[in-house]
Amino acid sequence: MSGPREALDAERLNALGVLNLAHVGDAVYELLVRDMLARQSAASIRDQHRNTIAYVSAPAQARAMEAVLPLLTEEEHKIYRRGRNARVHGVPSGCTIAEYHAATALEALFGWLWLRGETGRISELFAEIIRPGRV
Repeated sequence: MSGPREALDAERLNALGVLNLAHVGDAVYELLVRDMLARQSAASIRDQHRNTIAYVSAPAQARAMEAVLPLLTEEEHKIYRRGRNARVHGVPSGCTIAEYHAATALEALFGWLWLRGETGRISELFAEIIRPGRV
């Protein structure tokens, strides 16, 4: 996955709210999942969508965050905490508040890495998330 044309500098990146990071990270994460699933099989679009939801739902993203949490650097851990502690306005049905906060943290982390241009690190973390037996 190639990154944005220009990585944001630390000042611009720190000026973004954590929910802005999560907004970008949500798209990055879902694109990674869709790409992976498309490469795995030529399933119908209905099945592709169903399989995508299995990875991008808040409970699934919370499990993904648990998988990568021990691998985070100190700086990445700070972003994780910011995302986990973000003030959200409602939680979708089908997940707990804790799962939603963990999912927001994962999305914030992926958004932050993307905007920094750290696509290699995104690939490393995603590989751990999709490791056989993990999901």
